Amino acid sequence: MTTFIDVRGTRTAVEVEGSGPPLVMLHGAEGSRRQFAAIRPELSDRYTVITYDQRDCGETTAPEVAPTLAELADDARALLEALGHASAFVFGTSFGGRVAQALAVRHGSAVRRLVLASTWPSSVSLASANPEIVQALGRLRAGLPATAEQMAEIFFPADYLQAHPDARAYFKSAPARSARSDRRAAAVGDLPDLDLSRIAQPTLVMAGTADRLVPAELTLSLKDRVGGAVRTVLLPGVGHLSVAQAPKEVASHLREFLV
Repeated sequence: MTTFIDVRGTRTAVEVEGSGPPLVMLHGAEGSRRQFAAIRPELSDRYTVITYDQRDCGETTAPEVAPTLAELADDARALLEALGHASAFVFGTSFGGRVAQALAVRHGSAVRRLVLASTWPSSVSLASANPEIVQALGRLRAGLPATAEQMAEIFFPADYLQAHPDARAYFKSAPARSARSDRRAAAVGDLPDLDLSRIAQPTLVMAGTADRLVPAELTLSLKDRVGGAVRTVLLPGVGHLSVAQAPKEVASHLREFLV
């Protein structure tokens, strides 16, 4: 069930499901809390799963100013406090993984263990690291919803789309370009100089071998930047949207690591 909580001047859409230690899940740039619809049932028997829409996403309403990565991390911390949690396990995927990095650096005591999936270091520009795909994605975003199926081809492997043709409609309901989406793009482009060596929590870094948007080697480069003990996992044949494509496999790794 969706509830709305005031978090630092934003009316934040939140879903809380399950019981056990809290697990907050941070969605990607194109996503919302609904990105976790397939994986929530795989985790809610063991964890209190907290998913929410970040600023300029989903049903959350916020001031019409592009937030910084630090502000999004502060939002996550404030939301945990509003829900009565001093700390939580933290999972961030894609851009949400960069929010998770900022959260762990700025509010380390709030993070019990950290999972960074299909993401890239906070100081790295994805547009520079993978320019061809990022430029193509920008053109496709501008053409939504007509270009939704082409966007799906970037986020899911071709063999998966062939076996699951319904996944081609994943972005059908994505909004067309607007001031809101422009603010989101500005937030994604923020490159704070975070000292990731300050992240002392045990950290799991997950990457899909078929990720076209954030290549696995870019995600795995986090291992040499994070200060705490880091475990890495490669998901064979999995693209960028691992929580949608392989929810059971991702959940299995989370259940093993988040103890």
